[in-house]
Amino acid sequence: MALSAGTRRTVACVLVGLGAALLVAALMIPTYTVSKVAKTPLDLEITTIAESQKDEESLVLDSKSLTSGDGAAVVDKDVPLISQRFVTVEEPSDADEMTLQAGTTLRRTDVQGDTGLLTAAIDRVTISRTTGMPVDTEPNGSIAVTVNKDGSVMEPVQHTGIGYRFPIGTEKKTYPYFDINVRKSFDANFIEETEINSMKVYRFQMTAPVTSTWDVVQSPTNRLTLPAAKWGVEGGDTPVTMTRYYTNVRDLWVEPQTGTVIKGGEAIHLFYARSGDKPEVTALKSHIVFDEATIESQIAIAKENTDKLSLFGRVVPIVFGVLGVLALLAGLFLGLRGGGTAAHASPRRSRPTPAPTAAPDDTAGRWDGDDAPTTQFPRGDYDAPTEQIDTDKRP
Repeated sequence: MALSAGTRRTVACVLVGLGAALLVAALMIPTYTVSKVAKTPLDLEITTIAESQKDEESLVLDSKSLTSGDGAAVVDKDVPLISQRFVTVEEPSDADEMTLQAGTTLRRTDVQGDTGLLTAAIDRVTISRTTGMPVDTEPNGSIAVTVNKDGSVMEPVQHTGIGYRFPIGTEKKTYPYFDINVRKSFDANFIEETEINSMKVYRFQMTAPVTSTWDVVQSPTNRLTLPAAKWGVEGGDTPVTMTRYYTNVRDLWVEPQTGTVIKGGEAIHLFYARSGDKPEVTALKSHIVFDEATIESQIAIAKENTDKLSLFGRVVPIVFGVLGVLALLAGLFLGLRGGGTAAHASPRRSRPTPAPTAAPDDTAGRWDGDDAPTTQFPRGDYDAPTEQIDTDKRP
């Protein structure tokens, strides 16, 4: 059924308005909506497991040998190690900030029970949900320094660099990375762009220089005084004090859109020495890397978030843009078509043009019968022709 002119104009206006609204939405969604979506989710709960590499050196000091026996301290070789970290979101957390708590343990798997536990730490920090950087408030975090029967004792610690997530939209540049072992940030430098299981990642590397752990936390294990023979150095029973030093080379493979750490590795080295530039007794030396299950889990998390970003950043704007253009064109077409159509006049009878009048007969002075007009006019529309009278005619 054909639409009236008024209805066409109304539909055209609606389509033009709808098209304009869809085009505006297509432009606004990537800048506004994506900024709301591009944040670390508050339901974050991640477990990562890293293992010592079987084809590389893995050394651990037997702590019992330091306090028992007459011989020198024993350093075990080819020790299988596993590091487990559990990250959760805690309060305070809101639309812009979130508090992460990470519990990390390192244990040797060739020893059963608690005797296999080498290190344990609980780290807590409040970060920006977009940049991954700690907030400016002080203190913005805390670290457990001791563990007793009553639980963990947290000490306020000001965090100064990223630690568990890189920024949304990670760039190929240097970022400050916070090392909880020495409680300082060191440069995590961009190394290369590569792929892990077909996912594009940026590789960063951070080097923590040799640092005295005694200067960080003055715990008994960070500085020991033992007979020289126990340290395996000259001096017999002469007491020798050694400090525990720490250094680490950390590699991080990051999915750049979401800042998710897909893979992580640490070449950690703890040693006792009288001077940091001359290691004397190894406490721990191993290269620990995420296992394959952890890598796949991190890839799944990254894909879930990149799909969400792609939906609002690309798919929805394209769909809205196409629909907006179609609606706009349809509205303009309908409006122009409706306004440009000429109205048809109702059929009316027009006055016919009279036929030319025949010339009178010159000889007779009257119409000749053969020359009389033959045009017929409808009755009632026009007056009949006036009759001509012959004035020469006599009775």
